[in-house]
Amino acid sequence: MNKRIKILTAMALSFAFTCMAVAIVYSVYNTSNDVAFYAASEDVLTLKQGSRGETVKKIQQKLKRWGYYTGAVDGIFGAQTRKAVILFQKRNGLVADGIVGKKTLQALGISTSSSSSSSSSSSGVNGYTSSDIALLARLIHAEARGESYTGQVAVGAVVLNRVRSSSFPNTISAVIYQPYAFTCVNDGQINLEPNQTAFSAAKDAMNGWDPSYGSLYYYNPAIATSKWIFSRKTVVTIGKHVFAI
Repeated sequence: MNKRIKILTAMALSFAFTCMAVAIVYSVYNTSNDVAFYAASEDVLTLKQGSRGETVKKIQQKLKRWGYYTGAVDGIFGAQTRKAVILFQKRNGLVADGIVGKKTLQALGISTSSSSSSSSSSSGVNGYTSSDIALLARLIHAEARGESYTGQVAVGAVVLNRVRSSSFPNTISAVIYQPYAFTCVNDGQINLEPNQTAFSAAKDAMNGWDPSYGSLYYYNPAIATSKWIFSRKTVVTIGKHVFAI
């Protein structure tokens, strides 16, 4: 009888230890899965060489459209994509490490799961307000509505380049309304209602696309009357406008 009790007791203890072991393994497994899940969630905000996915494809599309990237839009973060990211970061005052973190994503105008809630806020685009967007769109429409889309973005980029330059005022409105800076302000065309193309061009300029390559001036040589403007160094010509520094 005692022997039978001992056997049953041993079996019960063995079963209990087995249950405990299963519980421990299950707990560790779930914990590691949770860690992996949160790590994956954080990785959405940090993309680098070797990363893949739709967000990488969006990055490539933006960089290709803006002239930074010439490779395939395949969603694979390779060496070419990294090189394009570094160039974009350098031109936009970001840490040029080739890693697309939150700040670079914001500069590119790309929202992620953790930042999408702020994308439609009153901050507008990349730190600019909705009023800034509207004013820049009006300037673009007034000054370049007959130009190509790239040419319109370039005009917007010149305004933003001036904002960043120590030689000009440091706000969009102050740059645009600086005395005699833009013909459209003098003749009243700044008050025309901008179309959707002008708004898109303003947003692309604010998101970092600069087809003017850092230019601070632009002019139409066929109608320009200032001899001084012809003395500026030409950077690029887009349509009827010459962009210069």
